[in-house]
Amino acid sequence: MSELSPQPRGAARRRFLQTLGVAGVTPAAAAGAAAQAPAKLKVGLVGCGGRGSHLARRAKALGDGGYPVEVTAVADVYQPRLERLSVALGAKAYPNLEAMLGGTALDGVIIATPDRLHVHHALAAVRAGKDVYCEKPLTHWAQFDLLKQLVAEARQRKTVFQVGAQWVSDPIWTQAAQEIQKGAIGKVLHAQTGYFRRGDSGERGMPVDDPQAQPGRGLDWDAFQADAPRREFSVSRFFQWRMYLDYSGGPITDLYPHPLTQIMKALGPPRMPSRVVAVGGRYLYDGGRDVPDTSDLLIEYPGGPSIAVLGTIGNSTGMDAVIRGSEGTLTFDQSFGGIVLRSLPGARGANRTLNSQRYEDNHIRDWLECIRTRQAPVGDLELGFAVQVPLIMAMRSLLERKVAVWDAEREEIRMV
Repeated sequence: MSELSPQPRGAARRRFLQTLGVAGVTPAAAAGAAAQAPAKLKVGLVGCGGRGSHLARRAKALGDGGYPVEVTAVADVYQPRLERLSVALGAKAYPNLEAMLGGTALDGVIIATPDRLHVHHALAAVRAGKDVYCEKPLTHWAQFDLLKQLVAEARQRKTVFQVGAQWVSDPIWTQAAQEIQKGAIGKVLHAQTGYFRRGDSGERGMPVDDPQAQPGRGLDWDAFQADAPRREFSVSRFFQWRMYLDYSGGPITDLYPHPLTQIMKALGPPRMPSRVVAVGGRYLYDGGRDVPDTSDLLIEYPGGPSIAVLGTIGNSTGMDAVIRGSEGTLTFDQSFGGIVLRSLPGARGANRTLNSQRYEDNHIRDWLECIRTRQAPVGDLELGFAVQVPLIMAMRSLLERKVAVWDAEREEIRMV
């Protein structure tokens, strides 16, 4: 197995975890790890915008409800936003993650900054010995080398790492994986999923906190840009960063991680694709944005399956997620929010349904539980890595109008 190939799951994964000395292999080991965990977990947040504020408030609500967790620190490069959340949570405020890591004792860090900053903040937290909850996408689409570095270092340090694609915390996807592994639909051949929305509320609709804002004290424009191409300050770029390829990727990287993570969870042990091709563009929205509003991509895996991920933010007519096998079909039926298993004519399987469950708080609570037990969370870094690579390949395919090919030997992306 090469250094950055997705790590094994199931029995092989348990052997791998035993090799690393990670708890979760036996109940006794899990109990021992829990006994060593602090009585109350202390968590910090970097990125006090809409998503970060929501996650911090959910963590605080868990604490207020009796779960042993406390949000003790928050950090942001924009002072007004930082101060508002600091007061609301009763948490200490820091101007950046580095100051927060050096200024207070934390068990875990929630990262909810713009895409370009995710990998930098995750690396800093991992190197400081903190467990990490990182919003999707794991990295900006132009940061493949940093992604590999993050995966290698998190593995080495045994970081409990949850990727914030919270839809996967609906246990129905783990149940689907179990059914597929038992052979319920035979050999998996094809899968489809997508994301459809009407309106660019997630891009142009991002709120502008202060139309007169300027860089300087209380607004660190240089820190916001990270390793992006240097640009003159713009209120829109700072507050509505999802409109720009420098900081985002549009639907492919900001929306598609949700449905693709579900499908990848159901398909079992994560692995790398053989090639990816994507098409799309700005078919409806413009007005200064340069990210696409419509994107369709095909992901091919060695020996199958192929996965189609389709979507637009110009029309909300959706489609069911479907996994097709040689013996049957697994459909996530939106009409009742559950999974239907149907056998093909002549196949041996029986038709049945799996009912969906709520997952609103499950994802962040799962991460907190795994900090105590040292088990892998449901949306761990291995799954996140296997999702992020084809999305990076898709972005390059769309922008360069080429096919992205995975070089398994060198663990690199080639464009042909």
